[in-house]
Amino acid sequence: MFLPMLSLLALKLNTATSRLATEASLACTTWSGPELARAENLRRRKIDVAVLGLAVALPWSTSATSILGIAILLLICPTISMKRLLVAVSQPAGALPIALVALAVIGTLWATGVPWPARLAALDKMIKLLLLPLLLLHFQYSHRATWIFVAFVGSNVILLGYSFLAYAAPSLAIAEKVGYAGVPVRNYIDQSQGFAFVAIALTGLAFEAASWKNRYSAAALGATASLFFANLAFVNVARTAFFYIPIMLVLLAVRYMNRRELVTGLIGAAIICGGLWQISPNLHRKVSTIFTELAVRPDAPIGEIEPSAAMRLEFWRKSLRFFEMAPVMGHGTGSIRGLFQQDAIGQAGVSAVVVSNPHNQTLAAAVQWGSAGILLLWAMWIAHLRLFWISAPVAWIGMLVTVQNIASSIFNSHLMDTYEGWLYVLAVGVAGGEVLRIQSSNPVLHNPADRSQAAQVQ
Repeated sequence: MFLPMLSLLALKLNTATSRLATEASLACTTWSGPELARAENLRRRKIDVAVLGLAVALPWSTSATSILGIAILLLICPTISMKRLLVAVSQPAGALPIALVALAVIGTLWATGVPWPARLAALDKMIKLLLLPLLLLHFQYSHRATWIFVAFVGSNVILLGYSFLAYAAPSLAIAEKVGYAGVPVRNYIDQSQGFAFVAIALTGLAFEAASWKNRYSAAALGATASLFFANLAFVNVARTAFFYIPIMLVLLAVRYMNRRELVTGLIGAAIICGGLWQISPNLHRKVSTIFTELAVRPDAPIGEIEPSAAMRLEFWRKSLRFFEMAPVMGHGTGSIRGLFQQDAIGQAGVSAVVVSNPHNQTLAAAVQWGSAGILLLWAMWIAHLRLFWISAPVAWIGMLVTVQNIASSIFNSHLMDTYEGWLYVLAVGVAGGEVLRIQSSNPVLHNPADRSQAAQVQ
């Protein structure tokens, strides 16, 4: 929904900037220092409310998420001075998302043979990354990052209850679809991504609470996390979660457990997983279909249920060949579907499937923008991992969503997808801004060797 409004965006930004400049000029002559501070705080509060609204809407509605994203952009841009903006984009965490979008914009120029609507549709999937450095900048000065996380968790808790209800009575789901048992809105991939993130994030915060001897908070956080895990185990789960959840749990164990606790935790996790395997038809069905689908030949006819595992392997094989054809700068933004269409001529079964998404974020970048796209994509991920390399609780949230996005993007193009891409922008932007604020107030955190110890003091 971004691109249809970009032409209006520039006009609105210019109008808003001129208005704010006039107001600021008048304020300098008529407002006192406290009045200026109150006006600035009011502007920040409006932005915080809009971001909070996005956090609430994200698990439920694609349209509301996109509209609120545009609203946040309109609210933030006029409040940022050029000096602060240059400081923000001078940091890798803020500069690299912009560079990746810039590459996508320039990539539309060499996507020869690709209709412009296809180029702009592909670009539309990347535009949301422009909001990330603005959120990083805003939340260096806002103290309401916790509100955003609580709003997102609260929204997911409501969705969790609705999911259990829709599983028991499918007719209550807003969008009742085959194979989507217990998924009342969106789809099971998005729901699993959000539920897994919230479950493991709350588990980590439960460890934090326990370390401070706050037993009631630890118990409440642990119980809530257990409900999310139960939903994933017994109601519905995306098979990609079988890959990224173990990685996230290892990250949890490394962060919060010593060696003895780690061994005990691994044994306990193995026992729990074995027990869930015995009693959960949901897990049985999801795992068994992977092996059935992988056995499908590329030229075999596709039945009513698509063999998504076999399809992914074929998408990856073709995408690697497309990358070899243009390894430096790729085929241009929006070129993926056209390449698959050409290759599908004379093919049958899985080999004849045409997609605009190879279901791997690195390959999606490689096909469109070549080695330059791969380098920028991974440089951005690494920069965000380094940003969260401290032990403050807010850094745990940012690290977790970054690791989840990297892991899940092996099987999906999750920066380009709506829900997962917005989750990444929201969590990294808000948590990253809070981390930068903490670091600016404690310069020792800029030394990686001293970050862990200093963050514990915080």
